[in-house]
Formats: sequence, C-alpha cells, structure tokens
Amino acid sequence: MRKAAAIPLSLLGLGVAGIGYASVVERNWFRLRRFDVPVLEPGQRPVRILQISDLHLTPGRTRLINWVRSLEALEPDLVVNTGDTLAHPDAVPAYMHAVEPLLSRPGLFVYGSNDLYAPRPKNPARYLWRSSKSDRRQHIPNLPWNELGDSMTAAGWLDMNNTTARIKVGDLDVFVGGIHDSHINRDRYDEIAGPAPTEADLRLGVMHSPEPSNMSRFAADGYQLLLAGHTHGGQLCIPFYGALVTNCGIDRARVKGLHRHESAWLHVSAGLGTSPYAPARFSCPPEATLLTLVPRRPPRPADGP
Repeated sequence: MRKAAAIPLSLLGLGVAGIGYASVVERNWFRLRRFDVPVLEPGQRPVRILQISDLHLTPGRTRLINWVRSLEALEPDLVVNTGDTLAHPDAVPAYMHAVEPLLSRPGLFVYGSNDLYAPRPKNPARYLWRSSKSDRRQHIPNLPWNELGDSMTAAGWLDMNNTTARIKVGDLDVFVGGIHDSHINRDRYDEIAGPAPTEADLRLGVMHSPEPSNMSRFAADGYQLLLAGHTHGGQLCIPFYGALVTNCGIDRARVKGLHRHESAWLHVSAGLGTSPYAPARFSCPPEATLLTLVPRRPPRPADGP
C-alpha cells in the first residue's frame, strides 16, 4: 500500500498562520469605507448616509460593539441597517447598546434571513460552490426579530420591509422604498411597485440581498441609490483576484463597493460580521460605509460650430 505524502511542516505552519490571521486579526480589523455619490441636484447641500450591515452579532463581541458605537463621531444625517444583525437569541440588547449613540439620528432598517433564523453548524466549504438560498430552514423563526424591530422603531427608526416612506434627511426630502430578504423569499416588491415620486430630492431603495431582478425593478421605478448587504464582500477572497462567490445573483465584480446598476447607483456593503460557525475573513476586512451624497456635475455645454 502506498503511503500518503506527508504535508511539509512549512506548509502546515503557513496554513495555521493563515487561519489564525483570518479568524483573529482580519475578522476584527474593522474599517470605514467612504464614497461620494453624485445623485443630488446642483446647489444642494451634501448629506451623509452611514450604512451598517451583517453584524451577525453575539453578546460577547465587545470589540465590534464598541467600534459601532464610535461611528457617531461621523455625525451622519441618516443611518441605514441592511440586515443580518443577529446571530444569537440574546443579541438584541447588545445591538441596541452598539447603536445607542446613533439612535438620535434618522434611521431605517430591513431584515436579513439571519435576523429570523439562528445560524446552524454546517460545512463552511459549501459556501464556495453553492448559494445558501436552497438550504432548508426552519419554518418558524427562532431569533427575536420582532424584538429587534420593535426596539429600533421605538427609538424612531423606520421599518422598511416591503413598504415605502418619506422622510427628511438634512435638507433633503427623501422617498424610501424597502423590501424584506429575497434570500428567504420574503421580498414583496409588488407591494411597493410603481414610480417613485420625481419631486423627491432623493429616491432611495433598500434591501438585504442584492438580487439583480429586484435592483432592476427599483431602477425602473426611478430610484437613484440602492443599498444592500448580504454578500460579506465574498468573505474569503484571493488577493488580486477578489471574491470567489457572492451567495446571491449579483456578479463577483460588484460583490462590494459602489457601482452602477442600470440607471441607479448601487452600494453593496461587505458587512461587519460573520457567522459564528465561519468566523473568518481573508482579504476582505469587515466594514461600515459613509456615503456622502453630492451634487451631480452639470452637463458640459455643447461645442460650438
């Protein structure tokens, strides 16, 4: 019988070091990304939107909780939470403590699947070749999503799951349309369908999972800026190549960051957390994003004859 080849100790050491870096260092290496988004009319004052997403929070993540609390120093005009906030039945008080400094500011939220269903142990390698959309889930939610929502709405933030609203953000009249998570088939775009009012200064679409079919409906209805999370930016990425998977219908090139989708701007957050059963990030640090909305450049005058 042929003996299996031994793994060189140097390679084994690199593997152990890589796992340690991904699970201890980069997973807690929180970053703030900044983008300017040219969606306002000329002469309008810029406003700042802070997007947080995918915290997958457990009560013991003190470093993450304190980092989120520090974001109040950015003085955002609006806070948007694009879902997957929870990863533990007792995480709501920890989350509300994390966002407590931000609750005096206008805010809104949608849910992700992990706000309803607790994470379960599974082979994390499956993420590399298939979407988790087809995973069999419990029929009855077992996380306190209703407590989470009630806590945020009691503080004045808007529940934007399959609904619309009109709010004041800085000097702007903002029309918002939001949908629940398409990853668990709870999105109901038909309930908000129709042209967004053109007289609004900003038309903002909010979702958890960036599914192109929903994004196209938002764009067709005149929404100018779309915010989503869910992808974790790929979570385990290859330097100079990027994400291996997106875990939804969006392409790898737009797995995180600011891009275009048809007539709209699209920002996909790489998020701040990970599943407790896959606590690692590689070449994709956890992040929140400050989006500064600025006036569009006026069109250039046509050249003379």
